[in-house]
Amino acid sequence: MSTILAFFLDSFMVLFSKVVREPVKLFQVENEEFSEPDCPACGSRHLIKNGSVHNGKPKYQCKSCGRQFVINPTKTTVSQEIKQLVDRLLLERISLRGIARVTQISWSWLQNYVNQKLARTPRQIKASVKSPGRLTIECDEMWSFVNSKRNEVYVWLAIDRNSRKIVGCFVGDRTRKSARRLWDSLPQVYQQCAIAYTDFWQAYKTVIPANYHRAVGKETGLTNHIERLNNTFRQRVSRLVRESLSFSKKLSNHVGAIWYFIHGYNAELAST
Repeated sequence: MSTILAFFLDSFMVLFSKVVREPVKLFQVENEEFSEPDCPACGSRHLIKNGSVHNGKPKYQCKSCGRQFVINPTKTTVSQEIKQLVDRLLLERISLRGIARVTQISWSWLQNYVNQKLARTPRQIKASVKSPGRLTIECDEMWSFVNSKRNEVYVWLAIDRNSRKIVGCFVGDRTRKSARRLWDSLPQVYQQCAIAYTDFWQAYKTVIPANYHRAVGKETGLTNHIERLNNTFRQRVSRLVRESLSFSKKLSNHVGAIWYFIHGYNAELAST
């Protein structure tokens, strides 16, 4: 009986010692891992604690290079490759929410990145013409809206018939003032030498010089290229797609997205 009791007592002591030692060993291992982290910039271990971030994680500062960092951060930086992918996706018919899902980046970062990129996009076109003696352009205006369909915004475009490049653009209302801004956006060589084909909208007649203006109907086929361009805009710029939830809430972003696509569109033509 005493032998059986001694056996159970020995077994109990072995089990008890394991239960007591394992947490201590685990604590020691974890303490060894996180007590002396390496600086991600220079690899130094000469560190000090420097407060904590919003989620309570301790923040360290390297005394060698001054770098501040958090161990195992949950927020990672977006690589240059992802940024380049976002730049290309902005030229296709995909919403910002869709881009965030495809690239697996946060919505807030993407919105700030796009806002900054669209704000920096140039609002003018640099065009070089090899033979200014024979230039033909086609002009048209395209309906869109910002935030609400009651807030109508028209995209005025001018395209070079030969090169198919967009040579003029203005985003505004459908008045003579906007037609004037479209004409002023054209490079000087087009204003002086190009024959302009438009529809019969009265604003064109009051802005374009009579000796350069040709008002024609759609049945003539002389404005086919600009009409096709309008369709391209609606197919590739999600903000311009009719009956869609991908509309602009801010006019500045609306204008920036259109100009961003124009520069990308002209660059594609130049590379072919």
